[in-house]
Amino acid sequence: MAKIKRIFIANRGEIAVRIIRTCRELGIETVLGVSEANRDTLGAQLATRVVCLGPAAATQSYLKVGTVIEAAMGTGCDAIHPGYGFLSENKDLAEACAETDLIFIGPSPDNLTAVGDKLTARTHDEKAGVPLTPGGSVDTEAEALKLAEAVGFPLLIKAVSGGGGRGMKRVNSAAELPAQLNLAISEAAAAFGDGRVYLERFVTVGRHVEVQILSDGETVLHTGERDCSVQRRYQKVVEEAPAPGLPDTLRQGLLDAAVTYARHISYRSLGTVEFLVDVERQEFYFLEMNARIQVEHPVTEAITGLDLIALQIAIAEGKPLGMRQNDITLHGHAIECRLNAEDIQSDFMPSPGRIKQAWFPSLTGVRVDTHMQPGAMISPFYDSMIAKLITWGPTRADAIARMQAVLNLHTLDGVTTNAPLHSAIMADETFQQGGVDTTYLTGVLPRLTEDKT
Repeated sequence: MAKIKRIFIANRGEIAVRIIRTCRELGIETVLGVSEANRDTLGAQLATRVVCLGPAAATQSYLKVGTVIEAAMGTGCDAIHPGYGFLSENKDLAEACAETDLIFIGPSPDNLTAVGDKLTARTHDEKAGVPLTPGGSVDTEAEALKLAEAVGFPLLIKAVSGGGGRGMKRVNSAAELPAQLNLAISEAAAAFGDGRVYLERFVTVGRHVEVQILSDGETVLHTGERDCSVQRRYQKVVEEAPAPGLPDTLRQGLLDAAVTYARHISYRSLGTVEFLVDVERQEFYFLEMNARIQVEHPVTEAITGLDLIALQIAIAEGKPLGMRQNDITLHGHAIECRLNAEDIQSDFMPSPGRIKQAWFPSLTGVRVDTHMQPGAMISPFYDSMIAKLITWGPTRADAIARMQAVLNLHTLDGVTTNAPLHSAIMADETFQQGGVDTTYLTGVLPRLTEDKT
């Protein structure tokens, strides 16, 4: 069993600050790898030491495996924490860590291989006996047309190595399929260097529900589920836990299926198994497994009282979980709003710039994960998320009310944010009733973003 004394954080923004917070509580030193654009960030100020990885562009800094390994070794680190995004699910980084005796705070290279390729993940899913959305891989237009006849329309074309909606196309008829197939293949090749795609039944009314998994390699536990159905262009906007309005049998089926899948691939670390719930059929299908800490992990922490980053580090050290499923209890309800620097009146165009004022109210049941402070620069080189607002309440209505208070009271001047959209969602009667599907935001967006000035 290894004792981690110094961690190299290969990430930026709020997740870097989040990891540093737990490391301080554990008495672990931190070295933060930064790009030239992030030398003066809050994370850089809080870390024990800072090392520049390269220019602002991620491809020349945060995504360079060799540079990250060299920086970690050169600063005497025991381990690398990749956060989310960037190299968090990169098998090459995990293998490089093993070759240099660095601890990769994440799953094994074999685990990453099993879940990193969506077709491989589907194969494991079938073997594990977990419900799977009808579909399969295609290499040619003829194969696609034949499979489409069996799957039925509408359907989705998905990139094997994709994520975040890139390389994903909805097809409503056989006539549309050839053109959309070629477009999806081109986009996938450009975005991921992998033009492979597969077809999958499109669920007309679906909810995106995911299950947080903890595994030390022997014991596999879940910490309940999260609902991530409020999305725009396949990007999550609001998350909550537990998922409201799920029938108990369906909820238990999701939880059991997630544990079964993780156990089948001998998973070790934190991970999230994502499902699509078919509202009309009252069935669920496996989507994918994310082998990293999720952006939305705070809502799970809020209802369980667990520190998922601390558990992730402990598992990487080789420690057993030291708990059973019955030891994990869920209390109340939690909601997370992703606060982005974007203009909702201009088709969500990013709004980079310098923060003049940044203040969030200290209220009961409120947590804010952010790297913002007066003078902070929102760079055009990275994603536009600048803070995560998390509220907890004994009931879902309480959590919503607290979120409305935070949105009304906070101050973030210097850039335009999507706070008005979040306020509109929290006040929307359909959202307040709970159980919205993935088409919810698209359907109400014109009304929610209407300029009332």
